[in-house]
Amino acid sequence: MSLDLRPAAAPAPRAGRIVRHALMETRLLVRNGEQLLLALVIPLALVVGQAALGARFGIAREPFVASVIALGLWSSGFTSPAITTAFERRYGVLERLAATPLRRSDLLLGKAAMIALVALGQAVVLVVAGLLAGWAPRPVGPQTLVLAGVVPLALAAFAGLALSLAGRASAELTLGLANLVYLLGAAGGLLVPLAAFPAWAQPLLGALPTTALGEALRTWANGGFDPWPLLVVLLWAVGALVLARKVFRWTS
Repeated sequence: MSLDLRPAAAPAPRAGRIVRHALMETRLLVRNGEQLLLALVIPLALVVGQAALGARFGIAREPFVASVIALGLWSSGFTSPAITTAFERRYGVLERLAATPLRRSDLLLGKAAMIALVALGQAVVLVVAGLLAGWAPRPVGPQTLVLAGVVPLALAAFAGLALSLAGRASAELTLGLANLVYLLGAAGGLLVPLAAFPAWAQPLLGALPTTALGEALRTWANGGFDPWPLLVVLLWAVGALVLARKVFRWTS
């Protein structure tokens, strides 16, 4: 009996490559203090703050906690991918990864899986924190189905916008703009219900994916039904992903 010691180097199966890349992206994200601040620390502080002071300031718990969950998903879907991808492009990380058995589509699928993993973990933590703080949503079946479509489509839209920004602007400009847009999104329909804005501003804000996500979650928590956000995020997801495909650059 003879042993065959000839080398037989080969890349790992494609699914394995994508999973490992997604896990690596996830580990890098959770180790980043700034991204962890946006993804969990600030939303958790808002949930605790509402539980302690919400009654004094007339802030209803059910819609507010739903809004905080939307804010967390916004940071995971847009802010974090935009900043990390911009700096990966600046330092040539994307070029080096593209030289490995990972194809470009594998890199994008890995990032998409990372966003989904982080968003899922983040949503679980915030829901548990809200329930411990007394949050009592009253969902109905039809709106739950709407929300099941709105969340992934909103994350896809956010990711497409993030890649469009990170694929064109410098890393420093992306950092500044991503944080600014994060604050604008929070103030423009994520944390603040659409009905609180002037009548002339509501159609414009209602057409934004951030507002659609916030309104869908608030409607779900309040036991209502509104399919309009599903159409909004669907259009944004298609448009943002097409834009990212056209403008994203892998090199600086």
